[in-house]
This record gives sequence, structure tokens and C-alpha cells, in this order.
Amino acid sequence: MKGLFISGSGTNVGKTFIASHIIRVLNTKYHIVARKPIESDCIKTSGGGLLPRDAVLLNNACANSGPIDVVCRFKFEACVSSEKASMDQNLSITIQDLVKAVQPNSKDDFMVIEGAGGLYSPIAQQILNSDFAITINLPIVIVVKDELGAVNQALLSVEVAKKHKLNIVMLVLNQIMPNNLDNAKAISCYTDVDVVTFNKDKKSDFDAKILTLITALY
Repeated sequence: MKGLFISGSGTNVGKTFIASHIIRVLNTKYHIVARKPIESDCIKTSGGGLLPRDAVLLNNACANSGPIDVVCRFKFEACVSSEKASMDQNLSITIQDLVKAVQPNSKDDFMVIEGAGGLYSPIAQQILNSDFAITINLPIVIVVKDELGAVNQALLSVEVAKKHKLNIVMLVLNQIMPNNLDNAKAISCYTDVDVVTFNKDKKSDFDAKILTLITALY
């Protein structure tokens, strides 16, 4: 399997936004297939089903979208961790279930798989995102919100990834609000991981950099 695993330094860092943008950039080079195997805080539809918002955004970013029930296999309404959501419904989800939910349809598929929260966030009962990332063995992208405290969050996430021998393609600083904190420069003083800043006014620079880093892998 070829592709990327998208993780974050935590929740609400813009992981899905960055993942969707990466998908749009890579659509020109690869046959992108999105997967968000498990998602909580889904919207209950008038028909009684559940709509996984993040998975929909990822799927819509793909040039060739797929059935949403395939993009997101496990859906929960409760606004809690996916581990708690599944446990509350007495649903036992194994690491094998998650791996099966992200398999490509063909050898030509380039998988962009989004986890749930950070690498040490629980994704299912007794399963951390790091366990899942290790099992699928894809290069990872770590997304960090560019704000005060980002250096600490970034370095902690990098340390976790390196501890588990995960291949970090890049660390994306998501600059939701412009600032002059120079977090990218500060982070680079403490790690050899490529740090790329997303700024909505400098998208072309970001796009060129991530395309270079990712095409170097495949």
C-alpha cells in the first residue's frame, strides 16, 4: 500500500483541512483515495443515518470520490473519542478491523488516511493512533496549529513518531491566524524533520514544497 497517514498534535488543529488540501495538490499526480476509518461526532441525518463530516470533506477533495460508507467504515454520533463511542455501544473494533477499512481498491490507489486526534489519542478500545500508524506502515504527516505552544506540541509529536520508528514526511504548521511567532524556525532548531507552514496567502509555496517531499517518496 502506498500513501500517507495524517495525524495531528491533538484535536482541532486543522488536520482534515490540511489533509484535504494535500489531496487536491496530489490529485494531479496520483489516483487519490481518502479514508477516515472511524469518526465520532457525526451528524444524524433525517433518514436516521450518520454523516461523518471530516470523511465527507476528504472524499470531496478527491478527484475520484467513493461511497462515504467505504471512506468511513465506523461512524458514531457522540461527541467523544472514537474509543469511548465504540465502547459505549458495546462495539469491539480491532486493529485488523481498522486496517481492513483502509485497504486500497487497486495497486494504483494512493491512500490518504486520516487518524483521530494525535498519535497517542485512542482510536479504538486499547488501540492508539500510533498502533494503527505502525500497523499500516505509511509515511506520516503531522499537523500542528501554528500558535503559542506549537513548538512543544510539535516536538512531542515528533518524539512519539520517532520512538515508534515512523517515517515522518513533514510537519505542517497550520497558520490559521497570521502571526510573527517564528515557530517553524524554532522547531527546526530542534529536529531534522521538514517543517512546512500553511498560510492561505502563500499556498503556491506550500503546494510546491509538499509536492516535492511526497513525490520523493513514490
